[in-house]
Amino acid sequence: MATAFFRALRLRKEKRKPLPLSSSSAKNPTSEMENMEKKRFDSLESWSMILDSENVETWEASNEDKEEWTADLSQLFIGNKFASGAHSRIYRGIYKQRAVAVKMVRIPNQDEETRELLEKQFNSEVALLSRLFHPNIVQFIAACKKPPVFCIITEYMSQGTLRMYLNKKQPYSLSTETILRLALDISRGMQYLHSQGVIHRDLKSNNLLLNDEMRVKVADFGTSCLETQCRASKGNMGTYRWMAPEMIKEKPYTKKVDVYSFGIVLWELTTCLLPFQGMTPVQAAFAVSEKKARPPLPANCQPALANLIKRCWSSNPSKRPDFTYIVSVLENYDECVKDGLPLPHSHSTLASRNVILERFKGCISMNSSIPVHA
Repeated sequence: MATAFFRALRLRKEKRKPLPLSSSSAKNPTSEMENMEKKRFDSLESWSMILDSENVETWEASNEDKEEWTADLSQLFIGNKFASGAHSRIYRGIYKQRAVAVKMVRIPNQDEETRELLEKQFNSEVALLSRLFHPNIVQFIAACKKPPVFCIITEYMSQGTLRMYLNKKQPYSLSTETILRLALDISRGMQYLHSQGVIHRDLKSNNLLLNDEMRVKVADFGTSCLETQCRASKGNMGTYRWMAPEMIKEKPYTKKVDVYSFGIVLWELTTCLLPFQGMTPVQAAFAVSEKKARPPLPANCQPALANLIKRCWSSNPSKRPDFTYIVSVLENYDECVKDGLPLPHSHSTLASRNVILERFKGCISMNSSIPVHA
């Protein structure tokens, strides 16, 4: 069945006759070449064509070029494309008899600046992903780096992105239990990421993936960096609708930019809407950075969640909580929901309630066999 659905990558060299140049290509050969390269990259046969090309020997990495993460391309089968970006395509695949996602990045031959940027992002993503191991971080499997294409192989997340999931829902339709479950997955993944000294810099619903069990994993580390090295970065990173104001303004920033983005994602979970809908990304960025605008919180939003969202997207980074605190709060909220209790208005109130309840349970257990439930 796999052989019917997936096409094997064929690592062989074939001699091809040069295509005759049309009159238009003779006038502008560079433009024609770029168009042909893009069409080949987008075609269903793109990878067979690239790997069967006259430059195929460049894919046969020598022992000196091989990294511990270098993919064995003879074990890789490519299926249908299911997502795409400006310079990348993501395909379903099978690698060593395991379902995977294969991110293919096309490196342009003519644009040196773009080529350098894409290569830097690829190196960063592989370097970070290959050292991250957590149930809420997408699992890295292998990669290959041979122009004109780089690829990154990760576990396959069958339910797509969180944004795709929310697009299918009616506005404000997620239950508090579901919101907390998804938010906990995201915050736990981010807590681990920050514990490793990594700033994601592009946390958004499109970079959060869902598996068969509807668990969320943080993905796409192309713009991520180590916190100790982020200060050397120039310009802003990420996506305007989710970007912290200090990053929009290209001011110095810390890992609290990810907390701001998480606040926007938590708003998405409570509303199922796209943040700053009706605005262009640039308009949203201007509104956030210059007008201190934020997406409107619905009137029926749980006060506890609304309070957490507001703290996360505070204009002052020092007032934003860290992910250790966020995980703690969400876990306590989750316990309240499971116990059938309303969410408290503040974390301190919740902590006090838990302490009193535990002491009350202890007193009862010493004097009675009657069970006590929260």
